[in-house]
Amino acid sequence: MSDAPLMPKATAVWLIDNTRLTFRQIADFCVLHELEVKGIADGDVAQGIKGQDPIASSQLSREELERGENDENHRLQISEPKTGIPVAKGRKGPRYTPVSRRQDRPDAIYWLLRHHPELTDSQLMKLVGTTKTTIQAIRERTHWNSPNIKAVDPVTLGLCTQLELDFAVDKAARRRGKPTEEPRPTQTLLPASETTAEPPVFAEASATEPAPEREADKVYDADSVFAKLKGLKTEEPAESEK
Repeated sequence: MSDAPLMPKATAVWLIDNTRLTFRQIADFCVLHELEVKGIADGDVAQGIKGQDPIASSQLSREELERGENDENHRLQISEPKTGIPVAKGRKGPRYTPVSRRQDRPDAIYWLLRHHPELTDSQLMKLVGTTKTTIQAIRERTHWNSPNIKAVDPVTLGLCTQLELDFAVDKAARRRGKPTEEPRPTQTLLPASETTAEPPVFAEASATEPAPEREADKVYDADSVFAKLKGLKTEEPAESEK
């Protein structure tokens, strides 16, 4: 079954109260879960909903209902509507622009002509909802308000979305055979293998060339210290004699 009744739960309420169909048959016809249909029968679901007769609304024929009551494995088929509703087709041409934003269209057109000259007039018309005459006047600087026109991003003005603009620019670039700009790679955190790696080990000094001993690492004993002081005292009188 491809379609469902207009009011599935109300239809299920009516079928439970007035037919001998199984919960599975009602669930398949109303596009509901079998447990939900069981909940409707127990009064836990769809409380207060009035039943809708699918036969009166021409959504189910009486013959189809009798066939389902006589065969538990039969799946009910919804009746085809007698009147077809035409599907609304998309309107071609420039989009509708609110009156409050129409005065911003020349600025948006000027911005597009300056930054994206590869766009065609038809693409400009669809993006900002303008006419070819206005585009030509702004391009040739013959617009009546040319001295006051300034370039403003149409996305900022709310005349189109960034996705629509990017799609139009990409389409124009592919039509001209120009490769589009590749997105810049985003910066990510370094992997754990690099951040937790041990620091490099430098080559040890050669055994034949010992490293110079630091002043803080020298060890002094008491005899050497007193001997050095005694030598300093003996030198002082000699200097005074000079």
